[in-house]
Amino acid sequence: MKRLLCLLLVFPMLAAADESLIRLKEGPGKDLVIAKCAICHSLDYIPMNSPFLDPAGWAKEIDKMVKLGAPIQVDEIPVLLRYLNSNYGR
Repeated sequence: MKRLLCLLLVFPMLAAADESLIRLKEGPGKDLVIAKCAICHSLDYIPMNSPFLDPAGWAKEIDKMVKLGAPIQVDEIPVLLRYLNSNYGR
């Protein structure tokens, strides 16, 4: 029982530690991308999807996230798109 409790307490910390290993490219908008994207999913989705997404693809992804409830304001979308297309565009 003590082992199970220990695992339940430690596992979330390990998961959070793994996220800190993901380093996005430096550039204007990086902090906003981290703040908005990491709320819902791991940041590794960004470099993982970059070979497949051109500007139209990133726009569709952001639109999809907004429709799913991501807390992205309309005026933040161009900043997100510029960062993603400049650093992770196909």
